[in-house]
Amino acid sequence: MHLKENEPLAPLTTFGIGGTARWFVEAQSEDEIVEASAWARDRGIPLFVLGGGSNLLISDAGYPGLVLHIALRGITSFELPPTPDLPAQRIYQAAAGESWDHCVEQTLGANCAGVECLAGIPGTVGGTPVQNVGAYGQEVATVIERVRAYDLCECEFVEFNAAECAFSYRRSRFNTTDRGRYLITCVDYRLAVGGPVALRYPELYRALMDDRKEGEMPSPAEVAAAVRRIRQNKGMLLVEGDPNCRSAGSFFKNPVIADEHFRNIAARSADFPRTFPAGPGLVKLPAAWLIENAGFYKGYRLGKAGISRRHTLALVNYGDADQGGASAGEILALANEISIAVENKFGIRLEREPVLVGF
Repeated sequence: MHLKENEPLAPLTTFGIGGTARWFVEAQSEDEIVEASAWARDRGIPLFVLGGGSNLLISDAGYPGLVLHIALRGITSFELPPTPDLPAQRIYQAAAGESWDHCVEQTLGANCAGVECLAGIPGTVGGTPVQNVGAYGQEVATVIERVRAYDLCECEFVEFNAAECAFSYRRSRFNTTDRGRYLITCVDYRLAVGGPVALRYPELYRALMDDRKEGEMPSPAEVAAAVRRIRQNKGMLLVEGDPNCRSAGSFFKNPVIADEHFRNIAARSADFPRTFPAGPGLVKLPAAWLIENAGFYKGYRLGKAGISRRHTLALVNYGDADQGGASAGEILALANEISIAVENKFGIRLEREPVLVGF
């Protein structure tokens, strides 16, 4: 274990915001994870686990404890024996520190379906079960076979199947009932070789099917390429030098509300967008539409923080190396301004997606 002090954290995040870690360790093995967590526990020092830095906002003051950066690498795969009832399937075992998009690329090379709509999402494999990462009609909950993790309370390694992870929309046991208890080290995904692709999202369906012959379906690789194009057009694909990419992706979750509440809003809106069923008596609304109709627009600025010029769901650090970046305080001030306006107009409290660290 190589322990550092006062390590800058902003370069390790997609926001490019935040102070320093009082102590910092980059763990490249499970043994180093055990050693680092024991070091912090024995000294009563708070511990924060950092993956790809794509879904968090770090305080300007930094983090007063130990930041454990997960850098475990490796992806292996094997085919499952075929059965009369199941098509050919393949298991991908990916270490938590692997780039998620790299993992997706590995599956596409074997023509596997199941995560093609999740291409281009920043971050690491270890973060996917925590947030139940999803986009364009897919969620990792449908393909996760096993999650291996280190139990920081019992000081032992444990494994969970998908049902034990308690997945729901952008939630799991790892960010709700057991937040902070488990440190994920490996995830297994079960994918269908040559299986049907997911085309549930209208924008994606149109991009892929408008010019195709009837019955002709795209491959998983073609779906992933289309998803990346859509994400890039919205500033949701990390591209070096693009200021719209200095964000944590979608800052707000799409809210789920009761049917009656939705009907009241729709009755007052002439251009209400498509909604999605979210369970008995519930619908999921696009947060971007709520934000825009509460008076905000693409490119809106509050100091050096602002809304992306490509997508109203992304809050962006518009600062640069010469003038200095946006502060975490500016990002939160903008988020609060948006939340208050949406709640005042629609009676809906937007829920934040990124994790706040060091506040």
